[in-house]
Order: sequence, then structure tokens, then C-alpha cells
Amino acid sequence: MRRLGLWARVTAAFAVGALLLSASMALVSYELTRRSLLNERERTVLRAAYYDAAVVRAGLNTENPDVVEALRALDTGTGRRPLLHLNGDWYARSADTGLTTAIPIRLQDLVSAGRPAVQRVRVNDHPVMLVGVPLSESAAFYEIVSLRELEQTFQILALALTAVAIMVAGSGAALGWYATRHGLRPLTAVADAAERIAAGDFTTRLRPDTDPDLTRLSTSFNRMVDELAQRIDRDRRFAADVSHELRSPLQTLAAAASVLARRRENQDERTATAARLVADEIDRFQQLVNDLLDLARSDQPVHREPVDLVGLARQACRDRGLPESMVRLAPATPATWQVDRRRIAQVLTNLLDNAERYGAGPVAVRLSRDGDTGVLEVDDEGPGVPMEDRQVIFDRFVRGRAANYRGGGDGTGLGLALVAQHAAAHGGEVSVTDRPEGGARFLVTLPRSVS
Repeated sequence: MRRLGLWARVTAAFAVGALLLSASMALVSYELTRRSLLNERERTVLRAAYYDAAVVRAGLNTENPDVVEALRALDTGTGRRPLLHLNGDWYARSADTGLTTAIPIRLQDLVSAGRPAVQRVRVNDHPVMLVGVPLSESAAFYEIVSLRELEQTFQILALALTAVAIMVAGSGAALGWYATRHGLRPLTAVADAAERIAAGDFTTRLRPDTDPDLTRLSTSFNRMVDELAQRIDRDRRFAADVSHELRSPLQTLAAAASVLARRRENQDERTATAARLVADEIDRFQQLVNDLLDLARSDQPVHREPVDLVGLARQACRDRGLPESMVRLAPATPATWQVDRRRIAQVLTNLLDNAERYGAGPVAVRLSRDGDTGVLEVDDEGPGVPMEDRQVIFDRFVRGRAANYRGGGDGTGLGLALVAQHAAAHGGEVSVTDRPEGGARFLVTLPRSVS
């Protein structure tokens, strides 16, 4: 299971915290408001019930009491229903709709014992409040008060508090998102700077005065970049100096080997074979020195200019005796790209050489576009590149398992490293996949090269 990022975790924490806090406050507010309204309604109902009970008692204390008339004399409106229990019989102002059976026995016992009582029950699935007031040993007055409006008020209050809790949770999430974005901005700047440095821009630095709390981080980061740039510069100068110093003796050796080659007819077979091996190794050594010099210069800025890439690719094929027809331009792709001519020429050369040495020969060179990104592909029909080798073959002095295929073991191990360096200098990258028809497909992306 993929773990959430810091931004998402902090935002979620703010949202959950705000939701818990708002939900707790909503529950407390709801309960306090509910109790307050119920207590207020109970006091109101009790006052009204005692008053009505006094009116009924006065009506029963006459010489010829009319129970129904005494109940009808009450001003109860539509929200209160009076009942009278007299000498074991129940009396009401209208037909009994089950009200008497709704009065709990325990409440009746309390009232019969001469004690007033109040209880909330549900009658016909509606909430009501029952009030019992003893009138005499044989009479008791009951009043049933509807709480339906109060229940609707509670429902509206619950909905309102729920909506407030949700809005508070949303506000908490928004606050967490903003706070995280603001808090991670310095780290984002560090990540952006690291990406630019990884792309070869060693002039990138962080401003120490951006955030007082991150001054130490900025200073340490800048010092690390300085040391890294100095180390890379020293390595580049060392490679360039060594390669330059090796060129003079190599040229002397090459001239001597050339003299031996021209006099091969005067040599015996063993001497001629030895001279040929020496000449081949000198050529390989010269190629290695040239590649090292190119690597030493690969950190220099890219010089973009309009380049007829189709013509450049066809020229690279002609130089190797390959048919120009293998160069294919995708529809809607211009032939002229904004690239560094020297670098891309070497990319084409190295990929074609790699296909000839290890891939049984190139079969296609395709040029296409993806937005403003130019895409260069070189296909071969060799054994392909194993999955475990697809990253390491672009490192220096590394050759994949196909290096010994068809006896191709004369490479320097720097060709694909140079391709990766030149692609990175353009802000792109190089990768290798399987060709659908068999073989390998090397793919180079060059951002901002096609308009």
C-alpha cells in the first residue's frame, strides 16, 4: 500500500482534528440546547397543567359537577389534551384515541398516591409529555402535551450543527493545505535546486536569507554544491589532461603502426599478425581517448541552433554504409530541430555504432515529436537488452551482456554514457525498451527541440 505524502498527511490531520473538535463542540452544544429547551418546556407544561388542574378541581366542587363541561372549559389549544380519572373511569373532551392506554401504570400509581408526576413518552409515534396532578383520593388530572414541534426544532438544530461541523472540517483541511504548502515551500525550493543540479546546472544556489529557520540548511546545501562542482571540475580537468597527454604518444604509436602496416609484405606471418593487433589496439585506444575528451566537455552548456536532423541522420547512415531509407520522419514532425549539432551527431553515431557492434545492425532511425519534445529512436534486430541491464548500460565503462554477442568486444564502454550525457544536457533522457519485432529500441527525448 502506497504511503501518503507529507502534504496529504498534514492536510488530513488538520481535517480530522477540525472534524473531531467541531463534532465534539456540536454534540455538547446540541445536548446543552436540548436539555435547556426540554427543561423550559417542562416548566411551561407544569405551570399550565397545574392551572388547568385547579380549574377542573373548581368545576368538580359544585353541587352537580359536569365532568365533560369542566374539561371543555379548559383553554388548552391544539397542543394539550386533558384527561380526568374519576372513580375508576376516564373522561376526555373528545373520543379516546388510545391516550389513556399510553399513560404508564407507574405514572398512574404515583399520581394515585398523591404525588404529581411528569414523564416523556411516545404516543402514535409522536413525542409527548405526560403530567399527572392528583385532585383528590378518587380523582386525578392528566394532561398530554405534544412535543412534535420541539422534536422538529431538535432535528433542524442537529442538521445545522452537522453542517457547521462539516464546514469547519473543510476549513481545517484548507488551512492544513495552505499551512503545509507554505511550510514546505523551502523544501520545494531545495528539491527544485537539486533537480537543476542533477541536470548539470552547478550554478544553482539557495538564498540563506529566505527563511531564518533554514539558514543552516541553505548554507550546508550551498557548501555541498560548491564542493561537488569543484570535485566534478577536478575530475573533468584530470580526464581532459590525461587524454591530452596521451594523444602525443598515441599519435607516435599510430605513425609507427602505419609504417609497419605499409611494410607488411616484407614481414613474416607472425610479425604481420602482431603488427595488425598493435594497430587495432592503438585505434581502440585512440577512440577511448577521444571519448574521454568528449566526456570531459559534456558538462559545457548546450548550443542550440536550427539543425536539419533528417539530413544529419542520413549522413550518419551514409558514413557507415547504411541505407538512407532507414531514416523515417513521423507525420506532422518538422525536419529542422533546435539542438546542439555536435552533440546530436555524436548521439546518432554512438547509437548506430552500438547497434552494429551488439545489436546485429540497425534497422530503423525514427524521428517524431511529443508536443515540443523531439523523440529520436534507433532500432536494431539483436538479442535485446535484459531488464536488469537497462539502467547500468548508460553508466561509464559498463557494457551489457550483449557485448560479447557476435564477438563484439572491442567497445570502450563510453558510447552510451555519452548518449546519456548529451541527452541530459538538452534536458532530456535516454532509455531502452524491447522492439516489437525483436531486438532493442533506444529512445532519446529532447525537450524544447521541436516547435
